[in-house]
Amino acid sequence: MIVYKILAVYIAVFAATFLGVEIFRRWSLERNLLDIPNERSSHTVPTPRGGGLVIFAVSMAALLIDFLINGGRFFWGYFGGALIVASISLLDDLRTLSPLVRIVCHCLGAFLSVWLLGGFHWLLVPFYGIVQLGVLGDVAAFLWIVWLINAYNFMDGIDGIAATQSVTAGAGWFLTGVIFGIDNIGFLGGVLAASSFGFLLLNWQPAKIFMGDVGSAFLGYSFAVLPLLAINETPNPSIQSVFPWISAVLVWFFVFDSVYTLFRRLLRGAKVWQPHREHIYQNLVIAGLTHARVTILYGAATLILIAVLAAALVYGWSFEQSVFPFVFLETVLLIFFRQLAGLGAGQAKNDNR
Repeated sequence: MIVYKILAVYIAVFAATFLGVEIFRRWSLERNLLDIPNERSSHTVPTPRGGGLVIFAVSMAALLIDFLINGGRFFWGYFGGALIVASISLLDDLRTLSPLVRIVCHCLGAFLSVWLLGGFHWLLVPFYGIVQLGVLGDVAAFLWIVWLINAYNFMDGIDGIAATQSVTAGAGWFLTGVIFGIDNIGFLGGVLAASSFGFLLLNWQPAKIFMGDVGSAFLGYSFAVLPLLAINETPNPSIQSVFPWISAVLVWFFVFDSVYTLFRRLLRGAKVWQPHREHIYQNLVIAGLTHARVTILYGAATLILIAVLAAALVYGWSFEQSVFPFVFLETVLLIFFRQLAGLGAGQAKNDNR
């Protein structure tokens, strides 16, 4: 009976998001609130944006309703930070704000979360063991939240990719909650996955609506804070020590793509704060792959990591011998695909001369 109730909740979340996004899309079209393509855009047709507001609203409503009906613990640190991050991002969607204003609010949301929830207490250091982080763990958690909020926003540049990442990462946290018996974490992961899937149906190529900063920032914040929520629910240091790694693995390709691109631009002396189209996923699209194919590539690679991660957690495999090798292998393959796509694009240019 419990399984059916949870399934019903997820179906309701999915349906509410899908209907809410469709209503929001039609409302935006009537008022001509559209994202107009420019030289940095990966789309060519004016399209409504800001549909991620519905993901935020439905997800927060689901958590509140679950708390009011079933009681238990409510994570005010997560809720308060999400409200700050989503609000400033919505304002940025409506009227462009300065980067300084956005980053200050991101830092405020991250600080509130770490202050009320705490940071990373323990960390599994590969080939060494578990170490206690102390105040360094609080600093690391703060920086992780701020970074992932912005990395998720950077990666929301083609149809479906940000929503697909949320579906897979949410499913990964759902499995993590089931494996460790942490109901609150599994529930939130499932809600984020179900809501994002409802949005994805309207965001798949060709997208009828975009997520906007309000959606990408909220999702980045949520997946950054989920390990802190899990730590609060788990007193065992050995289990706590793997949650930072779990959080990174579940959004690994977003993290790697954003870091890899940042360092390449730094080494070239580019102004890294300016918008661009130099991410790996953008390179693949520019080389000729469709948005759908690139999104499927990132989503499928993440699902493989989730399968390996789940097996490692269930069977007690060491991360050094199971998860990390797969992360390394898939990362190398992604770079290889980028180089291959770049060579193909260059050859196509030469053939057309």
